[in-house]
Amino acid sequence: MRRFLPTSLIARIALLVAAALFAAQAINFGLLLHERQKARFALVIAPATTRLADAAERLLALQREAPAQPGTAKRRFLSDPRTHVRLHRENPFAAQPNRRSDVERDLRRGLEEAGLRAGTIVAALRPVDPQRLLNPKLDPLRADRLRRMGAEMLVAVELPGKGWLTLATPWPRSDFGLIWQLAAQTLILYVVVLVPVLLVGGRIARPLRTLTDAARTFRPGDDTAPLRERGPSDVRALIAAYNALGRRVTSMLDEKDRMLGAIGHDLRTPLQALRVRIESVEDDDDRARMVDTIDEMSRTLDDILSLARLGRPSEPSTDVDLGALVDAVVEDFRDLDHDVTFEEPARLKMRLRPTLMRRAVRNLIENAVKYGDGAEVRLIAETERVTIEVCDRGPGIPAEMLKAVFNPFTRLEQSRNRGTGGIGLGLALARAIVNDAGGAIALANREGGGLVATITLPR
Repeated sequence: MRRFLPTSLIARIALLVAAALFAAQAINFGLLLHERQKARFALVIAPATTRLADAAERLLALQREAPAQPGTAKRRFLSDPRTHVRLHRENPFAAQPNRRSDVERDLRRGLEEAGLRAGTIVAALRPVDPQRLLNPKLDPLRADRLRRMGAEMLVAVELPGKGWLTLATPWPRSDFGLIWQLAAQTLILYVVVLVPVLLVGGRIARPLRTLTDAARTFRPGDDTAPLRERGPSDVRALIAAYNALGRRVTSMLDEKDRMLGAIGHDLRTPLQALRVRIESVEDDDDRARMVDTIDEMSRTLDDILSLARLGRPSEPSTDVDLGALVDAVVEDFRDLDHDVTFEEPARLKMRLRPTLMRRAVRNLIENAVKYGDGAEVRLIAETERVTIEVCDRGPGIPAEMLKAVFNPFTRLEQSRNRGTGGIGLGLALARAIVNDAGGAIALANREGGGLVATITLPR
C-alpha cells in the first residue's frame, strides 16, 4: 500500500484539487439553497398568501352584506368549504416557538401586492406529530402530504378590528437533507476525481522516488545497474539524463585515478633514486636528515593520493569487530611505548572499510600522542550509533579554528607547526574516511585543558 502513497508534490496537487472541488460544491450548495428558497416560496408561501387574501376578501364581503350581524358573517365564513383559513378573535399562535421572520416578511409582501393591509403577522414552524397523523378525522390526502413534508407552518394574520386569520400548511423538511445530499455528492466527486489523480501521481512519483534514492546513495564505481526508464516521457528523459551523468562522473573519476597513479609513480621513482644515492653520503647527520626528508615527502605523497582517491575506495565494506579494530590500533602505539589507554568493550559488529577506518583512528590517536603526550580512547555503543572518543591533555585548539583544521593543509602555527610534524592532512583524511562511512567527526576542547576528537558512526 505504501507505494501508492503520494509524494509531497502529489499530495499538494491532491489537496488543491480537493479544495477546488469543495469550493465548487460550496457554490453549488449556495445556488441550490437559493433555488430551494424560491421553490419554497412558489410551493408554500405563494398559495398561503393567496388563500389568506381570498379569505380576507370573503370576510370583508360578508361583513358588508350583514354589517349588523357579525356573528352571522363569521358563521357563514367558517362554513365555506373552499378554504382552510380560520377566523379567531385572538392570536392562537402567539406562544408558538420557532418563528420564521423570513416567512413573515414574504407573507406581508405578498399580501400587500394583493392589496390587503395586514397588521401583525406571525409565522411559526411546528414539527408534525405522528399521533396526529393517525387521527381518522384528518383528511388522508392532507395526512400523506404532512408525512412527506415533515413539518407544518402555522400562520396568523391580523386584520385590524376584525380578528385574526389563521392557516396551517405543510412545510418542507429542513435543509439538513440538502446538506447530506451535498456531502454525498462531494464524496462521490472525490472518489471519481481524486483517486485517478492519486493513481496518476503515484505513477509519476514512484520513478521519481527511485531516482531520488539513487541520487542520494550514488557512489562512483559501485557498478550498479542503470535505472530503468519508466513513467511519463519527461520523467523517462530525466532518468536517462541521470544515467548519462553517472556514466560521465565515473569516467572522469577513472581518468583522475589513472592520472594520480601516474603522478604517484613518477614521484616515487625519483624519491627512491634519491634514497639510494644518499647512502653514499659520508656524513651520518646529513644522511639521516636527508632520509627523514625523503620519508616525510613519501608520507605526504601517500596522504595526498589517499585523500584524492577516497571517493573511489578500492576496499569493500565488510563486517568487522569495531572494538577489536580500535584495540589493534591502540596496541600499535603501546608497542612504541606511548601512553594510550583503552578499555575494550564487548563485541561490536559493524559494516565498514576496516583499513580506512583504522587509518582514521590512527590519525586521531597520533595527534593526541604528538601534542598531548598520551591519549584516552573510549568506544561508546548506543542503540542507533557508535561513538569513538580520543582525548588528550594537550594545548587544545582555539574555538574559532575547531572546524577550520579539517581543511587540507591547515596548520596551527602556535602549537602544531611543521616542526612538530605533519602538513595538515591527517584530520582532513580522517574526516573524509568517516564521511564516506556515513558518520561524522568533530573536535571540542576539554574542561581542564586538552582536546577530544569524536567519531560518530550509525549502527
